Amino acid sequence: MPQLRLLPRRAWAALLSQLLRPPCASSPGAVHCHSQGTRDLSPQQIVVREKILDLVVSCFKRHGAKGLDTPAFELKEVLTEKYGEVSGLIYDLKDQGGELLSLRYDLTVPFARYLAMNKVKRMKRYHVGKVWRRESPTMVQGRYREFCQCDFDIAGQFDPMIPDAECLKIMCEILSGLQLGDFLIKVNDRRIMDGMFAVCGVPESKFRAVGSSIDKLDKMSWKDVRHEMVAKKGLAPEVADQIGDYVQCHGGVTLVEQMFQDPRLSQNKQALEGLEDLKLLFEYLTLFGISEKISFDLSLARGLDYYTGVIYEAILLQSPAQAGEEHLSVGSVAAGGRYDRLVGMFDPKGHSVPCVGLSIGVERIFSIVEQRMKTLGERVRTTETQVFVATPQKNFLQERLKLIAELWDAGIKAEMLYKNNPKLLTQLHYCENMGIPLVVIIGEQELKEGVIKLRSVASREEVAIKRENLVAEVQKRLSKS
Repeated sequence: MPQLRLLPRRAWAALLSQLLRPPCASSPGAVHCHSQGTRDLSPQQIVVREKILDLVVSCFKRHGAKGLDTPAFELKEVLTEKYGEVSGLIYDLKDQGGELLSLRYDLTVPFARYLAMNKVKRMKRYHVGKVWRRESPTMVQGRYREFCQCDFDIAGQFDPMIPDAECLKIMCEILSGLQLGDFLIKVNDRRIMDGMFAVCGVPESKFRAVGSSIDKLDKMSWKDVRHEMVAKKGLAPEVADQIGDYVQCHGGVTLVEQMFQDPRLSQNKQALEGLEDLKLLFEYLTLFGISEKISFDLSLARGLDYYTGVIYEAILLQSPAQAGEEHLSVGSVAAGGRYDRLVGMFDPKGHSVPCVGLSIGVERIFSIVEQRMKTLGERVRTTETQVFVATPQKNFLQERLKLIAELWDAGIKAEMLYKNNPKLLTQLHYCENMGIPLVVIIGEQELKEGVIKLRSVASREEVAIKRENLVAEVQKRLSKS
């Protein structure tokens, strides 16, 4: 008898992934799969997503923002050289007749282009829209190649740190409102980071490259980041060690005060400007009542090249752990910062408009909320139907159509089954399954007496009301629910 050999773990993993892979368009007769890193949203998921977006947008509006939309694609030249190392993640579109186009990578660069193109010097705007990035998707953590961003930005010349403090207040309001559990907002300043690099001996030409390595500290250990800076970015080991001493510092306003006293950092003009602004920022955050949610963190880098001043990133300190809930690590759930020179890149004369903003990571938040609902077994109503029009008898389609039209015309959300002669039990089961609260019933007896039966689905109580009072009675019942 031949001896059975155990497969190595990697081989098993590869085999299982082949077996579990859904049939795709390449298999004959198979359904088409969607592109990797994208997904379809079911009606249940749409309801949850809309609730999240409603909360986010209502917060933006509460702070006086106007809505804006920009095209899904831009001229390639608009997007290139704005993002630094991550520029390779931009989706380029095939040339279709002279114009080189790319899908937008974020909502910030298109906003800056809009301000320059329309010569807008002051604007507080919000924008909800899809963006596209060619990164390795990890669906479990809410990372996709196509995803939705919710941005709020303040453009214009104002006194220092007042708009910046409001952006952090908005982040706190949204994250508290979504009840995602405890969170922390890390804050740093590009000028402090550049000053730190300078006093540690990093050549200026390597500032951005080293910054993008530091940006990986939330995903990699300091040892791995140090190795990348030395082996791949060509940094001297002693320089990397000096950076290591700084990037492991984090705290509140007391750390800002300590950095003013730092013998090396206090000698750098750029770093001092950043520290002055952070000191002022913490004053305003205290007045807003949110300073305990903010941590000055010298390891925060934010990988995008266009940031020039304060930068920030919100992380969840824990998944909103109910007993037995699987821990879900999703990384940052909101981020942003100041970008004072981006608009000038699009202006022929180089005139700039200082800007500061934030972006809410809707997909990651959605994955947390979805996980929580799954754990708690929460059901979601996928429609908002308030009234169902039913009949227990045959040949009553015309009466049902007249009734439902009356309800629709009064602005009431109503449905009926698309059958000439549906069974009453089928109609009532549909209401229970869909969570429809009221049923309007018409039959021969009701027609003869000029009344309508109004049934509560939850209590199963029925009352007869005059036909002409139907709309008023339904509206009265709905206003109480």
